Amino acid sequence: MSSLALIKDDRYMEHNPGDGHPESPDRLRVIHELIDREFSSLPLIPPRFASESELALVHDPFYIQTVANTEGRMHSRLDPDTGLSARSYEIARLAAGGLLQGVDTLLGTPPLPSGERAGVRGGPEFKAPHSIFAFVRPPGHHAEPDRGMGFCLFNNVAIAAEYAKEKYGLKRILIVDWDLHHGNGTQHAFNDDPGVLYFSSHQYPHYPGSGGFNEVGSGKGEGFTINAPFPPGFGDADYLTVYTNILEPVALEYMPELILVSAGFDTFVKDPLGGMKMTGEGFGALAGLIQDIARRTCDGRVLITLEGGYSPEGLRNGVRAVLQTLLGRPAPAPKDALSAGVDGVMERIVSVHKKYWKSLQ
Repeated sequence: MSSLALIKDDRYMEHNPGDGHPESPDRLRVIHELIDREFSSLPLIPPRFASESELALVHDPFYIQTVANTEGRMHSRLDPDTGLSARSYEIARLAAGGLLQGVDTLLGTPPLPSGERAGVRGGPEFKAPHSIFAFVRPPGHHAEPDRGMGFCLFNNVAIAAEYAKEKYGLKRILIVDWDLHHGNGTQHAFNDDPGVLYFSSHQYPHYPGSGGFNEVGSGKGEGFTINAPFPPGFGDADYLTVYTNILEPVALEYMPELILVSAGFDTFVKDPLGGMKMTGEGFGALAGLIQDIARRTCDGRVLITLEGGYSPEGLRNGVRAVLQTLLGRPAPAPKDALSAGVDGVMERIVSVHKKYWKSLQ
């Protein structure tokens, strides 16, 4: 069996935030077409629905009920950016549950159906993969404990981290967020928790306005939030340089037991909502670096989830490069020049975090 498996389900396209909305079901159609054409041999892991109690690992029960109350309504809205359709609550539970199924597959005995292509979908020869890419929607990293925002209903990656801690007793989880936008909801979910190291690179200043250098967590979690706010125009070499010089040494010092990735492809050079210059090769390089960290710290266990990305070309090129890298066929190293501001960004991060991490001193 491949060391890489996918979570892919047509039901994720049944969430529709509204006509003309950037976070459209067409985003997944592009990815599904790519997978069917180029990666059809990869094993698929069927997702499940997260229960209300599992959603409540991160979210306030009143907020969960607020979203549940939209079920059956053709059009609802949590904020000006975040629309829902009749089945959005159900599909959002499936998105969170997809990641929970991914955690179970990587860490435990997955409760998968038997009798379907033995050794692929839970038959008697099933062997857990090292890496999983979950192509779920709606996305999640902006969802706060008590409200949805920024196209996100429930914080899929945060729920998965809490679930891994509660069910499997993990003490150290690394969440890497390379989406264009800062994952405010994920940061706030673990603000005072040293059991999760949250690293986010993002365009700044930009929506949602959070993610500055000095946001480092609080209480026992102080130092376990690392923000890398980038000016517009950063490309492949800039991202890889910061990840190599900041994320890698800190992650090796932290020694995570599981790595979760919020993979947004809206840093692609042609993305309509962003101002970055990433290419497919850059996404592949980031995936390769994270895969190497995982091999050196947590037996290669990486669970990647789809966040943003609104250019069909960017989704296609980025997902292809990440999957090829995880399969041991990495793209060529980025060849673009470093931006003038990259050294300054790293100096600011080091100046803030060197008192927390020996590897940055």
